[in-house]
Amino acid sequence: MSTLKDRLTADMRAALKARDELTTSTLRMALAAVGTAEVAGKAKRELSDDEVLAVLTKEAKKRREAATAFSDAGRTEQAAKETAEGEVLERYLPQQLSDAELTDLVAGALAAGGFTGKAQMGPAMKAAQAAVAGRAEGGRVAAEVRRQLGL
Repeated sequence: MSTLKDRLTADMRAALKARDELTTSTLRMALAAVGTAEVAGKAKRELSDDEVLAVLTKEAKKRREAATAFSDAGRTEQAAKETAEGEVLERYLPQQLSDAELTDLVAGALAAGGFTGKAQMGPAMKAAQAAVAGRAEGGRVAAEVRRQLGL
């Protein structure tokens, strides 16, 4: 079992004992998503910490998008719940890059690969995502790559 999954389980048990309903339900949901990812495919397998982190990142993104949708629809209570769940998940994700750090990393990746122009957007994104290594949302990375390629 991965150490991140162990930490999620231990934190969920602690929240359960402390009667923290928000944290308990959020971590249960996250562990259920990890379990689903483990059984996806032909055979059940243990996920590595990086794979668990990818699942948590996806779940946090779902919470952000749901909060935005609920707030746009005028359902502030539901939006606040989704935002709170996202904040619980953020505790387990790596610190996000600042705009300046993201700009520097993308510039370095583009320079190293010699990427210029619209035709090289795909390979440029792949190099930029590898440089960022999950510390920034894909949309932010794509916007920065487009900006630096002049698109």
